[in-house]
Amino acid sequence: MTIRSIRFDPAPPLDPNAATTVHEWYQDRTGAFSAGFWASAPSEIEVSYDEDEFCVLIEGTVELTDASGHTETFQAGQSFVIPSGFKGVWKSVTAVRKFYVVHLPAGAASLPDAAADLAGT
Repeated sequence: MTIRSIRFDPAPPLDPNAATTVHEWYQDRTGAFSAGFWASAPSEIEVSYDEDEFCVLIEGTVELTDASGHTETFQAGQSFVIPSGFKGVWKSVTAVRKFYVVHLPAGAASLPDAAADLAGT
């Protein structure tokens, strides 16, 4: 097996005709671990995470509001984790670009439910 690094492009092409753009740059053999790039126009989406997601915002502002109403705000340059089991609202306050790493815990349904929600599918 050849092992190589994967460089994350900070400015990948965006689809001007879509509300979101996703570039998955890596997925392991099991499908439980993946990493890539995601971008969104301002929007608000209800999400339910089966997976754990580590996010690095490279542009924009995001508000995450959990089911109890608690809101956290994240801005470009900040990183955060959304744990498996999180239910709430993802709000892209402004246009957002992020790098993500997703891990699906053993026994979870499929990857990536919340990413599919964010992608608008």
